[in-house]
Amino acid sequence: MISHSVGRPGTLHQALERDTWSHLHRLAKDLPEAGVHFQDTVVYNRKKDTGSATGTWFAELLKTDPWYKDVVPNFKLLPSEDLLPGIDSATSFTSVCINTAIYLPWLVSQGLKRGVVYKRGIVKHIKEATDMHHSGKPADLIVNCTGLFSAKLGGVEDATVVPARGQIVLVRDDPKVMASISGTDDGDDEATYIMHRAAGRSMYSFEVVCKRLTSSQGGGCVLGGCYQKGSWESQPDPSLAVRIMKRCVNLCPDLTDGKGIEALSIIRHGVGLRPVREGGPRVEKDRIEGINVVHQYGHGGFGKEVVSFPNAVALIADFLAQDINRHTAARLLP
Repeated sequence: MISHSVGRPGTLHQALERDTWSHLHRLAKDLPEAGVHFQDTVVYNRKKDTGSATGTWFAELLKTDPWYKDVVPNFKLLPSEDLLPGIDSATSFTSVCINTAIYLPWLVSQGLKRGVVYKRGIVKHIKEATDMHHSGKPADLIVNCTGLFSAKLGGVEDATVVPARGQIVLVRDDPKVMASISGTDDGDDEATYIMHRAAGRSMYSFEVVCKRLTSSQGGGCVLGGCYQKGSWESQPDPSLAVRIMKRCVNLCPDLTDGKGIEALSIIRHGVGLRPVREGGPRVEKDRIEGINVVHQYGHGGFGKEVVSFPNAVALIADFLAQDINRHTAARLLP
């Protein structure tokens, strides 16, 4: 799903999002098997949410003249006469929604097609990864994509990486729009967003046959949420779940045809810990105990949505070129 944490102009975050749109557009247009699809999107803003945890999280997304207006299709500012009471401004545009239960396995399959070897392992220090290469030989370079674990991984231990807890309710109901709002009256770090995942609509006609698949992979509408920075709690909070459902139904009554949260068809509840890093993502070279390392972590809740690998690939190529030049120079020495 598209992240609400839109990057500020001039930051790496912003550059990654800008450059990623063409990739996501291509997947939604040409590769439905990737689990990415286009969605009409509406973003509502209340001035009173400015400065709150959620308002700060959504800050760039909420602007009426944002940098991304020239990137996504159909961007427009909604007329004030069309706004609900309490809403100060709203924008609409075409975005994409990513069903990660389909998208991430699809990414794995692309690696397999290209000869990537996947291995599971446990490491306490980053240098231990050098002994996990499938060839049995020590790895020449490590790419650190450990996300939240970068806060605790030996040799890295980045204290600026913290969790930002999110909680969602996955339902079968289809609002036919992706919507969010700048904040809530339930708490400074609570949020409201509605996102219908790809592959959902095609399954409703076969609900009995596909119920198991729907709960684990296809479709469903995500109702969120919260942005609880510093919380490691992995279990859903039932009270928060009720508040999320109430807020989403109030924002989009079409979810249940005006029948309230009791009419929602719930699939499951979920919790995720976003790997947030103060100062934004870390995509840079490092050398740890004699080992070449390229860091790529700290993307928060948008790691699956931005293409930062060209940056990392360039750093990897730089490291490898240095090694080649060093070896060449060593052979030329008398």
